Amino acid sequence: MDSKASTTATPLLNQEKPNNLPSNPKKERDFLNHVEAYLAKRDGVDKLLKISRYATKIILASSALPETLTLTHRLKSFESSVGVSRKAFRLGKFVQDVNALRNSNFDSNEDLVLSLFAYGGEGLYFFVEQFIWLAKSGLIDSKHSRSLQKISAWAEFIGYVGSISLKFRDLNRISEDEKCLKSSIEIAITRGNKCQEEKERLSKLCEKKLMKRLSVVQDAADALMALADIRDGDGPFLGPLSISLAGMLSALISTHKNWVYC
Repeated sequence: MDSKASTTATPLLNQEKPNNLPSNPKKERDFLNHVEAYLAKRDGVDKLLKISRYATKIILASSALPETLTLTHRLKSFESSVGVSRKAFRLGKFVQDVNALRNSNFDSNEDLVLSLFAYGGEGLYFFVEQFIWLAKSGLIDSKHSRSLQKISAWAEFIGYVGSISLKFRDLNRISEDEKCLKSSIEIAITRGNKCQEEKERLSKLCEKKLMKRLSVVQDAADALMALADIRDGDGPFLGPLSISLAGMLSALISTHKNWVYC
């Protein structure tokens, strides 16, 4: 849902930088201290679980292992258990979307609509996921799981559509700023100025643009998985292996973003 609707960041949405993380990543840091800080955040643990889950899914979907009933059963049990564990990490996470909407400034009706799609869709998704976790853990009747999963998948898909739209708008703004800054640097160089500060700003802008693009790719992969849930895997590129690969791609990108800005 790793940008701002007009200027406010989307959490899914995972902009170029995850929520609640320092604005300036520390480039030189003790590795084990970095690992400790990463694992202290629920998003950090969640992404490691996501990698584990989709690695298992890829193995099962690709038939890479010999057809050993015991091993296959264990892998399926592990994958299911990790999936339920990840839902527990989302308890209360919908509040970040409520706050994002409350703190947003909208420059146009289009900003408002896209933000409602992005934040509202993701917020509803996280909210419903809490009840799916309760159903899967046995606290409430599992007969409700099917309808809850459909609502969750639709909300997630709508959220990603809004998030991707917002990020494309942000990319256009970044590209315009980058173009202007490059023009200023060229003019300064022709006048014999070193313009070191402008070059540093340009470097940071390029890094921001890269992270934003990665965020769009991540959202697209997650949207594909949500679409597969809506259609029960019926459709092109919605097979188990394709969806598992999309999940792994999303997990690796989000892990990288959380690591960089931890």
